[in-house]
Amino acid sequence: MRCYFLRHGLAGDREDWHDDDSLRPLTREGVEKMKREARTIGQLDLKLDAIVSSPLVRARQTADIVAKKLKMRDRLTEDANLGLDFDPERLAEVVGVHAGAGAIMLVGHDPGMSTTIGQLIGSASLEMKKGSLAGVEILEGSPLSGQLILLLPPTVLAARVRR
Repeated sequence: MRCYFLRHGLAGDREDWHDDDSLRPLTREGVEKMKREARTIGQLDLKLDAIVSSPLVRARQTADIVAKKLKMRDRLTEDANLGLDFDPERLAEVVGVHAGAGAIMLVGHDPGMSTTIGQLIGSASLEMKKGSLAGVEILEGSPLSGQLILLLPPTVLAARVRR
């Protein structure tokens, strides 16, 4: 199975947000940038079977933008395992639910995504900036392990693509 990890887009600063952090939305710039990223993601032809999002607002908004662009709204679900405490054990739960899929996209948060991807590919250190996309080919076995197949920063994904 291929797992594509998409960190949510630009959201307002946590320090400036005076409400429940789970309700913190993408900024206007974050929405626009994610729309550009979604176009690029569509051109990658990832052959996704499902998009699974954290229930936090900023991740759900990110997932909605991508699902709309990829015409996959009917295959978008939420999973609390992708919340702020995402780790390899929670990834195993999500992968188990989608065991028959060839490729899934997980939309969530850091530091959990970076740490989990790093552990999957052999104690690597990487940083998933807001709007980054990583792909890992999950290898059979337990515990989960994998091979990094894609790592695109938001500046590449949001670049204007000419057709």
